[in-house]
Amino acid sequence: MVVALGFSGFQAKPKNDDLTRAKLTLKQIFRFYDAGHDNLLNETYPVKPGNKVSYLAGYDTITGQRVAYLWPASGVFSGVNALLNETGDKQYLQMLEKKILPGLEQYYDSLRKPACYQSYVIPAGKSDRYYDDNIWLALDFCDLYTQTRKPEYLEKSVKIWQFVISGWDDKLGGGIYWCEQKKQSKNTCSNAPASVLAFKLFEATRDSSWFNRGLRIYNWTKTSLQDSTDYLYFDNKSLAGRIDKKKYTYNSGQMLQSAAMLYRLTGNKTYLEEAQHIAKSAIDYFTEYFTTAEGKKIRLFKNTGNWFNAILFRGYAELYRLDGNNQYLAIFRDNMDQLWNHVRNKDGLFSKDWKGEKEDEYKALLDQAGLAEIWAVLGR
Repeated sequence: MVVALGFSGFQAKPKNDDLTRAKLTLKQIFRFYDAGHDNLLNETYPVKPGNKVSYLAGYDTITGQRVAYLWPASGVFSGVNALLNETGDKQYLQMLEKKILPGLEQYYDSLRKPACYQSYVIPAGKSDRYYDDNIWLALDFCDLYTQTRKPEYLEKSVKIWQFVISGWDDKLGGGIYWCEQKKQSKNTCSNAPASVLAFKLFEATRDSSWFNRGLRIYNWTKTSLQDSTDYLYFDNKSLAGRIDKKKYTYNSGQMLQSAAMLYRLTGNKTYLEEAQHIAKSAIDYFTEYFTTAEGKKIRLFKNTGNWFNAILFRGYAELYRLDGNNQYLAIFRDNMDQLWNHVRNKDGLFSKDWKGEKEDEYKALLDQAGLAEIWAVLGR
């Protein structure tokens, strides 16, 4: 399936070019975001006074000098994991085992059952527990198991799953909630990646019950939250049945990845066609024509969030392995060149505006981690 998108075509780069960018970005993360204790990281650089965040289900109640919430900390896990996967370099496994995973354990709540990771560090007291936060971690633990074959990582992924699936009930015909403490909506971000996780656990164990769980979640999400006019996905459905029609790159990206995995696992071309439809629509919807300072016309992602785009990229990478259509990777490569050449600041950090016109005063940890992951995978 080829779509005329107005770019010059796939330009191969030396393999280590993107890996070098991933490694340098990771280096700057540890240079500027290290909290200086307990293997923890800061939410922003420089540290933002007050540092309130807006992505919680309710009011941000943490006070005092704070470290990063779980979500951005988990993004660093993904970035390092991607570098380990793409390079096979054991220094990244050591980094995970000596720094990243011990830091993440500061968020692990073993008292409330099922046990899982809460949104903020345990010493600060109880905080909300998000199903999607935990899915991102379970995906990385499953991938880490695939790379190392260490059973403790598969066990960790399965244990997190027990929390994730506890968020499923029959209201709205099924689906997983977003937040355990505020069961007000069922979101694409807590269902689409849950289907991907179930398929990954099936591949790791060959236990068909995982496949069946993933298919059930996939079907519920597609039926309940897909926009039938363009194949993309709405954000959530409230318990009252109201659909929040905002669209984010990561939501469609996870359903793209899930559909691609279903094709790989079943050979049913309906799933491949579904993935290809999402892939085309996401480019049409989330990008715009842009001319770089070098005079190159590209499709540039709008201000949709660096990490969100990294999760979208997972879907395109999965699809590329199946249909070999590299034009979407070429679009990402153009975007990543634009970021490196025109958005990277003197500290080697990045803002959210991919045009390079506005610079964030406080650079978010999550934004850096997502880009490290994209470059690592592009370096394959």
